[in-house]
Amino acid sequence: MVVWTIAVFALLIVIHELGHFWAAKRSGVLVHEFALGFGPRLAYVRRGETEYSLRLLPLGGFVRMAGMQPDEEGLEDVPPPRRFLGRPLGDRLKIIAAGPVMNVVLAVVLFTLVFAVIGVPVARPVVGEVVAGYPAAEAGLRPGDRIVAIDGQPVESWEQVVEGIQGAGQRPVEITVRRGEATLTVRVTPRPDPQRPGVGVVGIRPQVETARTGVVEAVVRGAQATYQVAAGFVLALVHLITGQGGFDIIGPVGIGRQIGEAARVGLSQVVLLAAVLSANLALVNLLPIPALDGGRLLFLAVEAVRGRPVDPEQENLIHFVGFALLMLLAIVITYRDLLRLNAS
Repeated sequence: MVVWTIAVFALLIVIHELGHFWAAKRSGVLVHEFALGFGPRLAYVRRGETEYSLRLLPLGGFVRMAGMQPDEEGLEDVPPPRRFLGRPLGDRLKIIAAGPVMNVVLAVVLFTLVFAVIGVPVARPVVGEVVAGYPAAEAGLRPGDRIVAIDGQPVESWEQVVEGIQGAGQRPVEITVRRGEATLTVRVTPRPDPQRPGVGVVGIRPQVETARTGVVEAVVRGAQATYQVAAGFVLALVHLITGQGGFDIIGPVGIGRQIGEAARVGLSQVVLLAAVLSANLALVNLLPIPALDGGRLLFLAVEAVRGRPVDPEQENLIHFVGFALLMLLAIVITYRDLLRLNAS
């Protein structure tokens, strides 16, 4: 679990910061440091004018550009066009927005990778396993039987099979299957599921196949999946603001647990979860909160309206306070995650 968690977190952070880094370099801004994590520096290497470092707290990362702090030491040696604050407003907007944009791109790429290369596990309407002692075994169903109808209603997916059986409760169900060249109908009476009152089970499990698509279709489905994740996030946020529902927040420990559970299912589930996390990370960063990319974009929008920038010292103070509050929130969320982990 730990290895998968580190790999997913590292991927999301590196891609996000690479967005800022690439946009800054393209704009001619001097980048002093590309860092993964915060706090004390554990290791670093210098390549050209940029230092690449690994820091103690794996809660994100940053790209330290020349001129982001007006009182930066040695700033007088940096030509104004190579300072962040010395670039036109459009360049600064692109540099800040590039991080979330790269996370969106990563989400689409990961979804596409699953659909086209790794494949998605799909439960077919075919009996993969018959549990001994259950009604299906007693009725004579066998692995390999393709279910074509429930109570005379055609089925084309395993979901329809489940709905037909569970919806019957304890009423006898006629299951029509194709076995080789023969078609036969068996009568099965579901037994109550002890964990779900009112739901009937017969003791069959599906045959699971790995489904893949062409690259073009995979890209389209990847973009659609990313849009659906984003729409779900926005809808949940609207419900939170309007008081229509809660907004469950988990931190690194909770996410690590989810990644571990996904890893037990298979590689496709890890990649799918990473895609969802990447899309959510982009949207979280776009929230107009100080210290996040959305907060910085808000200040740039104010500058565009006013025609002059907000005082850099005041802005940096606001971002510092926002960062401190975000770190406090991260500690609280992590504590809640640990309580949930111990309770399970």
